[in-house]
Amino acid sequence: MNRHFQDALQFFLPNQDITTFEPLGEGNVNDTWKITVPGQPSFVLQRLNPHVFANPGLVQDNLHILSSHLLTKCRLENPDFIPLQLCPAPSGAISYVAPDGAWWRLLNYIDNSRTIATVTTEQQAREIGRCLGLFHQLTASLAPDTIHDPLPGFHCTPCYLEAYDIIIPVSGRHQDEQCRQCINGRRQDVFMLENARKQATISMRVVHGDPKAANFLFAREDSRVISLIDLDTLRPGLLLHDLGDCLRSCCNTAGEEQRAEDVYFDPEIFVALLKGYRPFARNTLCMGDLYLLTDSVRLIAFELGLRFYTDYLAGDVYFKTQYPQHNLYRAQAQFALVQSIERQQPVLNVLGRDILQP
Repeated sequence: MNRHFQDALQFFLPNQDITTFEPLGEGNVNDTWKITVPGQPSFVLQRLNPHVFANPGLVQDNLHILSSHLLTKCRLENPDFIPLQLCPAPSGAISYVAPDGAWWRLLNYIDNSRTIATVTTEQQAREIGRCLGLFHQLTASLAPDTIHDPLPGFHCTPCYLEAYDIIIPVSGRHQDEQCRQCINGRRQDVFMLENARKQATISMRVVHGDPKAANFLFAREDSRVISLIDLDTLRPGLLLHDLGDCLRSCCNTAGEEQRAEDVYFDPEIFVALLKGYRPFARNTLCMGDLYLLTDSVRLIAFELGLRFYTDYLAGDVYFKTQYPQHNLYRAQAQFALVQSIERQQPVLNVLGRDILQP
């Protein structure tokens, strides 16, 4: 344990006999541990990445507002959904700021749960769709202006393209020609959702921001999804950002860490996830959302590939990596996913609208 880890533990759990602590999850941004204390439920101790969150206080405020809202809503309407909760220190503080400027927090650990990195069955996809729809329903009464935007420009594809155009001339790393061609051939698409937002033809709500497969907690013993975690990207945003990103992640049956040649967008998983979401669609999605649904999946996949490739060129300053070309291979996989979606898009358009339209 380093000193800041020990100080954070002492801040939140002073004079407690810590039985075990172990790394938890495989997140690309924050550092996370499971903490076990005798006679108490387990906790999650987390260090927010200061290179990603310029104002961690906004992230903490958002989580505090959301957890209070969901606790009330779930108690009354859906007790099977278990929301994340901030666990305050004895002083009442929900954050510890270390001498190096990093923010730490303590959360409830949701027991008897598991995560999956890749969706392998239609039942899993339906459950994820149901949970995302439930989350959108539960947060529908939460006014967007009560939630901060902790990452200005997040999911603004033109902003990511601008960052790429700035870094590409000065990058000292090898530039992959396939990635460059994929980016340059799709520049005209990057304004699609931003233009629709300005025209108010698509839905703006409180959104999760990063509902990938690994952020849904399944019950350990069955296929039920019981929670949605990793809420640092909670923000006012577009429902299509959430639904598009969820479909991007779940329908890539190879997973985000596989070779580009193995990547495939699975239409059966696409259909199953949307069927899970369907009971909530009437109260969440508008006709503009339905029209741009498949386009949003393709754009979010392109955006993530662009972000991975830009981070690779910049020297891997945002996403955690395990080897020097990790972000390059991630980018190649996302761009392969874009191409898989494009090959199937006419059929996916029809399937999506048939399932979700009123």
